[in-house]
Amino acid sequence: MPESRGKITFSGILKLLVLCAGACAMLYPFVFMILSSFKNNAEIIRNPPTFIPEVFTWDNYRKVFEENRFGRFFFNSVWLTCLKTSIILYSSAYFGYVFAKLRFRGKEALFLFVLATMMIPWPVTIVPQYQLMGWLGWVGEYTSLIIPSLFSTFGIFMMRQYMAAVPDELIEAARIDSAGEFTIFHRIVLPDVIPAVSALGIFQFLWVWDDYLWPFLMMQSMDRYTLPVGLSLFNGQYYNDNGGIFAAATISVLPVILVYLLFQRQFVEGIALTGIKG
Repeated sequence: MPESRGKITFSGILKLLVLCAGACAMLYPFVFMILSSFKNNAEIIRNPPTFIPEVFTWDNYRKVFEENRFGRFFFNSVWLTCLKTSIILYSSAYFGYVFAKLRFRGKEALFLFVLATMMIPWPVTIVPQYQLMGWLGWVGEYTSLIIPSLFSTFGIFMMRQYMAAVPDELIEAARIDSAGEFTIFHRIVLPDVIPAVSALGIFQFLWVWDDYLWPFLMMQSMDRYTLPVGLSLFNGQYYNDNGGIFAAATISVLPVILVYLLFQRQFVEGIALTGIKG
């Protein structure tokens, strides 16, 4: 008789236990961070540490907004991350379409040049970029954070792979109907690769949101600090506001979780299609 699908096996139980153990290991730091945000500094630095707060307090969250410029840092990160992510998604999708579906001389050589830039470690370019921003007078300005991030090599490569799977017949039919390339891209190709755009958007949002070094080098005024740079202010030379750090870190992960929840279905679909398309 065929084996029942609902039958419990030893291997199934073992896999479930391994998955639960892995999930607990990954969730533990986040749960500890959230619970620690409700502790006072004395309890946080206690040895051995406590997991559940002995006395819940909201003072850490109050101090974050009242005694620091956390609201300003949070606002700066939100609008910068949304703007840079939107620009990179559009430029990646558009140039991915150009490399995948348009025919012009030197396309393959140009694409190989774009891929070659992925081989250059970003720290190697810090000094030249900093000098360039200084020559342009952009140090301390938001343009130094936005302009260098107009294009993403990884994003162009990823979108090019997806665009290549779009049927050429659809594009040729649109061209026969006198549709321009701009119209074809926005009305035919782009709607067909929304899962890929969503997956790239989540990755890009996380990378920009967590970026610390470049905003730290460029921004010279506290009013223009992003959230990762602002969080470093909680560490002083003689005193660390550990409770404030945990509270600020808890709030800072909320936008990333929200973005993932909003685009979870498209993200999973995009990752699944990545495996199918090879």
